Amino acid sequence: MIAEPAKYIPAGKITGVSLGPGDPDLITVKGLQVLKEADKIYFPGSQFSDGRKDSYALSILKHYDLDPAKWEGFYLSMSLERKEARSLYERIFLNIKQDYEKGLGIAIVSEGDASTYSSFSYLLTHLQDANLPVSVIPGITSYALAAAIHANPLCIQGERMVILPRVKSVAELQQSLRHFDTVVLMKIRSVMPVILEALESTPVAVFYGERLGAEKQFISMDIAEIREREIPYFALLIIKTMPEAI
Repeated sequence: MIAEPAKYIPAGKITGVSLGPGDPDLITVKGLQVLKEADKIYFPGSQFSDGRKDSYALSILKHYDLDPAKWEGFYLSMSLERKEARSLYERIFLNIKQDYEKGLGIAIVSEGDASTYSSFSYLLTHLQDANLPVSVIPGITSYALAAAIHANPLCIQGERMVILPRVKSVAELQQSLRHFDTVVLMKIRSVMPVILEALESTPVAVFYGERLGAEKQFISMDIAEIREREIPYFALLIIKTMPEAI
């Protein structure tokens, strides 16, 4: 008698699943198997001031031949106001808890890596506080994909790397460039003037990427070209302060 294969997501289990940066082929085998076996799949999205909703995570999910009846979206307002976001996370957590108590296998997906600037982290805190069983499947980050596309290592030997989200000032970025060999800048759309000013007199190599892994992917190493771009939300910069080592 042949034993049944073990399920990746048994009933009454909650799993955070990293989708990768955009290319649907860059999910892990384990992550995809969890999605196929899940009874319910929660995904994040954005709600804009005009009422329009969009979800990068959903656009990836649609590639996997999953049952749309399993999907449950939660959409955050595109602002830095955290009170509304906290209320939404609390509400979604209660929904997940109810599904868990029904014995459902639940997946909560995240673009990129679920542990890196992810909405999943806020839900994870609620789940852990409630002592609910939860596991996390890691994924490829956008900056790892950017380095691969540009065929340039993030770090070698004793080099040091730092990740800065929404860098606040020219001084902050210039200080990081003095102390680190690789600086990864994320959430750059609203702070591009700061970034460009900091790079004006600094001898560095830059690797820019937007919508990586998606159909509208764009990459560049030309600061002048980057300066003319209308920067989307899904964009980043990798700065190497030792171009002679590239």
